[in-house]
Amino acid sequence: MNDQTAYNQDKISLWRRPPSGLTLAHDQVHLWKVWLEVSEADRHELAQILSSSERERAARFHFARDRERFIVGRGALRVILAGYQDIRPDQVEFCYGEHKKPALVSRQHNLEFNISHSHTLLLVAVSLGRTVGVDVEHIRPFDDFEGLAARFFSSAEKEALAAVPKPFRLQAFFTCWTRKEAFIKALGQGLYYPLDHFDVSLKPGEPAALLRVQEDPQAVTQWTMQAVAPASGYVGALVVERGPCELKFWQY
Repeated sequence: MNDQTAYNQDKISLWRRPPSGLTLAHDQVHLWKVWLEVSEADRHELAQILSSSERERAARFHFARDRERFIVGRGALRVILAGYQDIRPDQVEFCYGEHKKPALVSRQHNLEFNISHSHTLLLVAVSLGRTVGVDVEHIRPFDDFEGLAARFFSSAEKEALAAVPKPFRLQAFFTCWTRKEAFIKALGQGLYYPLDHFDVSLKPGEPAALLRVQEDPQAVTQWTMQAVAPASGYVGALVVERGPCELKFWQY
Protein backbone atom coordinates (compact mmCIF):
# COMPACT_ATOMS: atom_id res chain seq x y z
CA MET A 1 0.00 0.00 0.00
CA ASN A 2 1.45 3.40 -0.95
CA ASP A 3 1.33 6.42 1.36
CA GLN A 4 -1.41 8.16 -0.61
CA THR A 5 -3.73 5.15 -0.43
CA ALA A 6 -3.20 4.84 3.31
CA TYR A 7 -3.84 8.55 3.79
CA ASN A 8 -7.07 8.38 1.79
CA GLN A 9 -8.38 5.43 3.78
CA ASP A 10 -7.75 7.26 7.04
CA LYS A 11 -9.66 10.28 5.78
CA ILE A 12 -12.62 8.23 4.57
CA SER A 13 -13.08 6.86 8.10
CA LEU A 14 -13.65 10.38 9.50
CA TRP A 15 -17.10 10.89 7.92
CA ARG A 16 -19.91 10.71 10.48
CA ARG A 17 -23.63 11.32 10.73
CA PRO A 18 -24.19 14.79 12.27
CA PRO A 19 -25.60 15.05 15.79
CA SER A 20 -28.97 16.67 16.44
CA GLY A 21 -28.66 20.38 17.17
CA LEU A 22 -25.54 20.71 15.02
CA THR A 23 -23.74 24.05 15.42
CA LEU A 24 -20.94 25.68 13.42
CA ALA A 25 -18.18 27.54 15.27
CA HIS A 26 -16.11 30.38 13.80
CA ASP A 27 -12.96 28.26 13.87
CA GLN A 28 -14.62 25.33 12.07
CA VAL A 29 -15.38 24.30 8.52
CA HIS A 30 -18.03 21.64 7.97
CA LEU A 31 -17.67 19.41 4.94
CA TRP A 32 -20.73 17.40 3.88
CA LYS A 33 -20.79 14.31 1.70
CA VAL A 34 -24.02 13.72 -0.24
CA TRP A 35 -24.71 10.64 -2.35
CA LEU A 36 -26.78 11.69 -5.35
CA GLU A 37 -28.44 8.36 -6.10
CA VAL A 38 -31.30 7.87 -3.63
CA SER A 39 -34.71 6.22 -3.56
CA GLU A 40 -37.50 7.64 -5.68
CA ALA A 41 -39.39 8.62 -2.51
CA ASP A 42 -36.43 10.58 -1.12
CA ARG A 43 -35.86 12.28 -4.47
CA HIS A 44 -39.54 13.26 -4.70
CA GLU A 45 -39.38 14.76 -1.20
CA LEU A 46 -36.32 16.84 -2.10
CA ALA A 47 -37.93 17.99 -5.36
CA GLN A 48 -40.74 19.63 -3.37
CA ILE A 49 -38.38 22.15 -1.76
CA LEU A 50 -36.79 23.40 -4.99
CA SER A 51 -37.58 26.85 -6.34
CA SER A 52 -39.47 27.26 -9.59
CA SER A 53 -36.26 28.23 -11.40
CA GLU A 54 -34.51 25.12 -10.05
CA ARG A 55 -37.37 22.93 -11.25
CA GLU A 56 -37.14 24.56 -14.68
CA ARG A 57 -33.40 23.95 -14.72
CA ALA A 58 -33.92 20.30 -13.77
CA ALA A 59 -36.43 19.85 -16.58
CA ARG A 60 -33.85 21.03 -19.13
CA PHE A 61 -31.52 18.08 -18.50
CA HIS A 62 -31.62 15.70 -21.44
CA PHE A 63 -30.84 12.55 -19.45
CA ALA A 64 -33.02 11.46 -16.53
CA ARG A 65 -29.92 10.43 -14.56
CA ASP A 66 -28.51 13.98 -14.68
CA ARG A 67 -31.89 15.51 -13.85
CA GLU A 68 -32.34 13.25 -10.84
CA ARG A 69 -28.85 13.93 -9.52
CA PHE A 70 -29.39 17.68 -9.84
CA ILE A 71 -32.66 17.46 -7.89
CA VAL A 72 -31.03 15.49 -5.07
CA GLY A 73 -27.95 17.71 -4.95
CA ARG A 74 -29.81 21.00 -4.91
CA GLY A 75 -32.42 19.71 -2.47
CA ALA A 76 -29.77 18.38 -0.08
CA LEU A 77 -27.87 21.68 -0.32
CA ARG A 78 -31.04 23.52 0.72
CA VAL A 79 -31.57 21.17 3.67
CA ILE A 80 -27.96 21.57 4.84
CA LEU A 81 -27.88 25.37 4.61
CA ALA A 82 -31.35 25.77 6.13
CA GLY A 83 -30.19 23.87 9.20
CA TYR A 84 -27.57 26.52 9.96
CA GLN A 85 -30.07 29.37 9.52
CA ASP A 86 -33.09 27.95 11.38
CA ILE A 87 -35.32 28.33 8.33
CA ARG A 88 -37.19 25.96 6.04
CA PRO A 89 -35.20 24.54 3.10
CA ASP A 90 -37.55 26.19 0.60
CA GLN A 91 -36.74 29.59 2.18
CA VAL A 92 -33.04 29.44 1.27
CA GLU A 93 -32.25 32.05 -1.40
CA PHE A 94 -29.19 31.95 -3.65
CA CYS A 95 -27.33 34.60 -5.61
CA TYR A 96 -24.32 34.29 -7.90
CA GLY A 97 -21.05 36.19 -8.27
CA GLU A 98 -19.54 37.55 -11.46
CA HIS A 99 -18.14 34.14 -12.36
CA LYS A 100 -21.17 32.15 -11.16
CA LYS A 101 -19.91 31.29 -7.67
CA PRO A 102 -23.03 30.65 -5.57
CA ALA A 103 -23.69 32.50 -2.31
CA LEU A 104 -26.57 33.12 0.07
CA VAL A 105 -28.71 36.22 -0.36
CA SER A 106 -29.10 36.51 3.42
CA ARG A 107 -25.94 37.64 5.22
CA GLN A 108 -27.58 37.42 8.65
CA HIS A 109 -25.58 34.36 9.72
CA ASN A 110 -22.41 35.20 7.76
CA LEU A 111 -22.49 31.74 6.17
CA GLU A 112 -20.09 30.94 3.35
CA PHE A 113 -20.35 27.77 1.29
CA ASN A 114 -19.09 26.06 -1.83
CA ILE A 115 -20.10 22.91 -3.66
CA SER A 116 -18.67 20.38 -6.09
CA HIS A 117 -20.04 17.20 -7.60
CA SER A 118 -18.68 14.35 -9.69
CA HIS A 119 -20.41 11.16 -10.80
CA THR A 120 -22.71 10.21 -7.87
CA LEU A 121 -21.15 12.37 -5.15
CA LEU A 122 -21.62 15.96 -3.97
CA LEU A 123 -19.43 17.82 -1.48
CA VAL A 124 -20.65 20.91 0.38
CA ALA A 125 -18.24 23.07 2.41
CA VAL A 126 -19.75 25.48 4.98
CA SER A 127 -18.03 28.09 7.16
CA LEU A 128 -18.71 31.25 9.15
CA GLY A 129 -17.09 34.26 7.50
CA ARG A 130 -14.26 32.31 5.83
CA THR A 131 -14.17 31.97 2.07
CA VAL A 132 -14.02 28.32 1.04
CA GLY A 133 -13.51 26.39 -2.17
CA VAL A 134 -14.06 22.67 -2.64
CA ASP A 135 -13.62 20.25 -5.51
CA VAL A 136 -14.14 16.52 -5.99
CA GLU A 137 -13.46 14.19 -8.91
CA HIS A 138 -14.38 10.61 -9.61
CA ILE A 139 -11.13 8.91 -10.58
CA ARG A 140 -11.66 7.30 -13.96
CA PRO A 141 -9.20 6.36 -16.69
CA PHE A 142 -8.93 8.47 -19.79
CA ASP A 143 -6.29 8.40 -22.47
CA ASP A 144 -5.05 11.98 -22.64
CA PHE A 145 -4.79 13.11 -19.02
CA GLU A 146 -1.10 13.86 -19.55
CA GLY A 147 -1.99 16.00 -22.56
CA LEU A 148 -4.50 17.88 -20.40
CA ALA A 149 -1.81 18.40 -17.77
CA ALA A 150 0.55 19.71 -20.46
CA ARG A 151 -2.06 22.32 -21.43
CA PHE A 152 -3.13 23.51 -17.99
CA PHE A 153 -0.58 22.63 -15.29
CA SER A 154 2.32 24.90 -14.34
CA SER A 155 5.87 23.97 -15.30
CA ALA A 156 6.63 22.80 -11.76
CA GLU A 157 3.48 20.66 -11.67
CA LYS A 158 4.25 19.07 -15.03
CA GLU A 159 7.72 18.13 -13.79
CA ALA A 160 6.29 16.74 -10.55
CA LEU A 161 3.67 14.70 -12.42
CA ALA A 162 6.27 13.23 -14.77
CA ALA A 163 8.29 12.11 -11.74
CA VAL A 164 5.37 10.12 -10.29
CA PRO A 165 5.62 6.37 -11.07
CA LYS A 166 3.27 5.52 -13.92
CA PRO A 167 0.88 3.31 -11.89
CA PHE A 168 0.13 6.31 -9.62
CA ARG A 169 0.20 9.07 -12.23
CA LEU A 170 -3.54 9.16 -12.94
CA GLN A 171 -4.27 9.55 -9.22
CA ALA A 172 -1.65 12.32 -9.03
CA PHE A 173 -3.27 14.09 -11.98
CA PHE A 174 -6.68 14.14 -10.30
CA THR A 175 -5.07 15.16 -7.00
CA CYS A 176 -3.49 18.16 -8.70
CA TRP A 177 -6.63 19.00 -10.65
CA THR A 178 -8.91 19.07 -7.61
CA ARG A 179 -6.46 21.17 -5.60
CA LYS A 180 -6.20 23.71 -8.40
CA GLU A 181 -9.98 23.78 -8.88
CA ALA A 182 -10.59 24.23 -5.15
CA PHE A 183 -8.24 27.23 -5.08
CA ILE A 184 -9.74 29.05 -8.05
CA LYS A 185 -13.24 28.32 -6.73
CA ALA A 186 -12.26 29.88 -3.40
CA LEU A 187 -11.09 32.93 -5.34
CA GLY A 188 -14.49 33.02 -7.03
CA GLN A 189 -12.95 33.12 -10.50
CA GLY A 190 -13.44 29.56 -11.73
CA LEU A 191 -11.57 28.74 -14.93
CA TYR A 192 -11.20 32.46 -15.70
CA TYR A 193 -8.05 32.32 -13.53
CA PRO A 194 -5.04 30.88 -15.42
CA LEU A 195 -4.36 27.41 -14.05
CA ASP A 196 -0.65 27.59 -14.89
CA HIS A 197 -0.12 30.74 -12.79
CA PHE A 198 0.11 28.85 -9.49
CA ASP A 199 1.57 25.60 -8.14
CA VAL A 200 0.05 22.98 -5.84
CA SER A 201 1.49 19.77 -4.42
CA LEU A 202 0.49 16.52 -6.12
CA LYS A 203 2.90 13.67 -5.30
CA PRO A 204 1.59 10.58 -3.44
CA GLY A 205 2.03 11.01 0.30
CA GLU A 206 2.79 14.74 -0.03
CA PRO A 207 0.64 17.05 2.14
CA ALA A 208 -1.84 19.21 0.26
CA ALA A 209 -0.37 22.68 -0.18
CA LEU A 210 -0.58 25.84 -2.23
CA LEU A 211 3.09 26.30 -3.14
CA ARG A 212 3.24 29.44 -5.28
CA VAL A 213 0.95 32.08 -6.77
CA GLN A 214 2.55 34.04 -9.58
CA GLU A 215 0.64 37.30 -9.11
CA ASP A 216 0.51 37.20 -5.30
CA PRO A 217 3.44 35.56 -3.46
CA GLN A 218 1.73 36.19 -0.08
CA ALA A 219 -1.29 34.10 -1.07
CA VAL A 220 0.39 30.89 0.12
CA THR A 221 0.16 32.23 3.70
CA GLN A 222 -3.46 33.41 3.32
CA TRP A 223 -5.03 30.09 2.30
CA THR A 224 -4.99 26.60 3.80
CA MET A 225 -5.34 23.56 1.53
CA GLN A 226 -6.64 20.20 2.75
CA ALA A 227 -6.76 16.85 0.96
CA VAL A 228 -10.18 15.21 1.03
CA ALA A 229 -11.00 11.57 0.27
CA PRO A 230 -14.79 11.24 0.51
CA ALA A 231 -15.03 7.66 -0.75
CA SER A 232 -13.12 4.96 -2.57
CA GLY A 233 -12.53 6.02 -6.16
CA TYR A 234 -12.84 9.74 -5.45
CA VAL A 235 -10.32 12.46 -4.65
CA GLY A 236 -11.01 15.98 -3.44
CA ALA A 237 -9.57 19.15 -2.00
CA LEU A 238 -10.68 21.97 0.27
CA VAL A 239 -9.23 25.48 0.38
CA VAL A 240 -9.99 27.75 3.34
CA GLU A 241 -9.24 31.42 3.88
CA ARG A 242 -7.15 32.63 6.82
CA GLY A 243 -5.15 29.71 8.07
CA PRO A 244 -5.88 26.45 9.86
CA CYS A 245 -9.29 25.52 11.19
CA GLU A 246 -11.05 22.52 12.70
CA LEU A 247 -12.63 20.35 10.02
CA LYS A 248 -15.79 18.34 10.63
CA PHE A 249 -16.75 15.68 8.09
CA TRP A 250 -20.48 14.98 7.90
CA GLN A 251 -22.42 12.35 5.95
CA TYR A 252 -25.77 13.73 4.75
